[in-house]
Formats: sequence, structure tokens, C-alpha cells
Amino acid sequence: MSPVATASAGTLITVAPTGAEHAKADLPQLPTTLEEVVETAVRCEAAGASLIHLHVRDAAHAPTLDGAYLRAAVDAVREATDLVVQLSTGGSVHDPLEARLTVLDAEPDSCSLTCGTTNFGDDVFLNPWGFMSELYVQAQEREVVPEFELFDLGHVHALRRLLDTHGLPFGGRVHVDFVTGVPGGMPATTAALMAGVAMLPDEVTSWSATGIGRGHLPIMAAALSAGGHLRVGMEDNVVFRRGQVVSHNDELVSRAAELAVVMQRPPLSTAQARELLGIKDRRSRPAA
Repeated sequence: MSPVATASAGTLITVAPTGAEHAKADLPQLPTTLEEVVETAVRCEAAGASLIHLHVRDAAHAPTLDGAYLRAAVDAVREATDLVVQLSTGGSVHDPLEARLTVLDAEPDSCSLTCGTTNFGDDVFLNPWGFMSELYVQAQEREVVPEFELFDLGHVHALRRLLDTHGLPFGGRVHVDFVTGVPGGMPATTAALMAGVAMLPDEVTSWSATGIGRGHLPIMAAALSAGGHLRVGMEDNVVFRRGQVVSHNDELVSRAAELAVVMQRPPLSTAQARELLGIKDRRSRPAA
């Protein structure tokens, strides 16, 4: 029996605070500056998050893969919190593949690795096999733990191919995140999520789920009931409840943490999250 068949005693809560899609002009509360990202990280850690998934913006609040911005964000969040710092290698759907590989230069704890191309609204999120394979090998070599992003059931098959071709990731753990509700990907339904979970390779040691937009709450409930973990944040959902826009990412984290406690699977500490994912400790230590 796969380890994912047994419910975890706690819940890894990931916060994805910014993303690449929303405009700062439309959502002034979206954290886009370095100071806002750090403030968000601190508050979300206090609310129960143990991992932060970062897309970075430039001085004009536009998505960027510039190495200086990425490194500054990683360093600042690492200095201010104990969160596992994960950088998106997806960037925006318009970023070239070569630029997306350079994300690892910023030395994050973890990186996203999307396991296939998918329609993304009116655009296409391109992830051909060669890119996926190169990103995986580079993550192994740099001792960065990938989170395998699965937007569709075919992506589960591609994960199987990656593991068969290149072996286990650094740290030996295999953590995946089902991203549901993207127009063009798998729907944000319990049936679709459970179909994906049933297909997971035996090497998978943990999984989480993301519900985009109105799929946020149903997917959260389904994941918790099935032993999965959670990803929340304004990258994925900007409406807290009908008629109420999210004012800060920690609202979404707090609600996820409350539900996890009710389900008797309380939020994992950052130390527990690092153990779950097999993270290399890159935090600086005071001199003896």
C-alpha cells in the first residue's frame, strides 16, 4: 500500500500569496513588494503556514524571473521566518523556458515542477518533457526539493516517467500538489481529485491540493478528509466568502488551519514540514 493511503497526523499548509496573474492595480492588498512579501510571510507563519510558494514581482509590480529579485525574496523570507521557501519555476505563462530554469540559482529550499503542458484560460502553460527533465535533474544536483504540480491526470503519468527516468528527488521524498479548477485543467471536484490520488505512484510520500477560485473550499475539505495537505493564498483565490474579497493572505491560512484542527490534523510546524519534505537546511546559523 502506498504511504499516501494513510492519513497524515498533521497538515502541511502552503501559502501562495501573490502569483503571476492578478494585477496590483486591481488588488492593492496583493503582496508584490519585498516588504509586503516579508510581512505576509511572517503573518502567515503565525497563522499556521509552514511553506511559502513565491512568485516575485519587479518594481513595477510585474512578474519577473530576474535573479536579483528572486534572491532578495528568498533571503529576506528566510531571514524573517522559518518557512520552507519554495520558488515557482512556472513564472508567468509568457516566460521562456530557459529563463524558468534560472530560478534555481536563487537557492530556494524547494521549487515547483509542473508535470506537463496545460491550457491555462486563454493561454497555454508550456512544460514539454525536455524542460521537465532538465529542471528535475538540476534540482537533484542543487539539492532543491521539487514539488510536482499536477494540473491534469496525464500529469500523474508524466510524474511516473520522471521517477522511472531519473530516480527519486533530493531528500528521497516525493510531494505532489494537485492544482484543480484552472480553465483547461482538471475540475475542482472531489471526484477528479480522488481519481488523481488513486493514480499516484507508490513513491509519493505526501500530496496536497489547491482549489482555484470557488473550488477553494470543496477541495480543501476533500483533501483534509482523504489525508492530503493544503495550499491556499491569493494566487489561487481572492474571495474569502460571497461578497467579501480577501484583505490579507493570513485570512486564508487561518481558515485552513482552523479546519485542519477541527479535522484533528493540526498544522505542521516548520520543522515537521522540513522533515516531511526532506528539505536541506540552508538557514544561516549564529557563530559558535
